[in-house]
Amino acid sequence: MPIVDVEIVGQESVGGDLAARLADMAGPVFGSPPESTWVRVRSLPREHYAENGTASPDGWNSVFVTVRKAQRPTGSALEAEVRALTEGVAGVCGRPVENVHILYEPDAQGRIAFGGSLKT
Repeated sequence: MPIVDVEIVGQESVGGDLAARLADMAGPVFGSPPESTWVRVRSLPREHYAENGTASPDGWNSVFVTVRKAQRPTGSALEAEVRALTEGVAGVCGRPVENVHILYEPDAQGRIAFGGSLKT
């Protein structure tokens, strides 16, 4: 049940099949069956993003990824998943790996409901 939110700084618009390509890339990374990895994509205009100590937005190519899973992997499994997801997002979005930033939320099991049914 991975749910992935991707926010791309400086992307004029998010059109075409970007969300589908990200979902198709992420499914195997998470080892999830078809129709169980959900991806939402948003663009963030450069003027809505800032980094301290710099005035020029020209080099700002960040991609922020938030991952919700029933249970996060740990240790080397988490490191491998982060590496594969980072490389995959960078490739699909056409951004350098060093500009992809991933945040894993706390385990969602027992905290998330689908269609009114709490997943435990």
